[in-house]
Amino acid sequence: MNSLIPMMRCLTFLALYRMSYEAANINIRGPTNQVQYLIQKDTSENTITLQQKAWSEKAVKQYTAAQEKKWQRWNEAMFERS
Repeated sequence: MNSLIPMMRCLTFLALYRMSYEAANINIRGPTNQVQYLIQKDTSENTITLQQKAWSEKAVKQYTAAQEKKWQRWNEAMFERS
């Protein structure tokens, strides 16, 4: 009987803690139940321009060319006799 009282205190504390948390955060959600964050994503900074896209495509092509050269040299060094 004595071990039941501390357990009930703990459960009561946890229930009250959860209710206070839910009551404090009730106005965060909008009418569509979507979470509204304090820091919103700014689309103007995160969009990729055409020039950036061209640069990235060029970088990918140069990287693949360099990798092909590296593997070709490795294959020549490992498998072809001098």
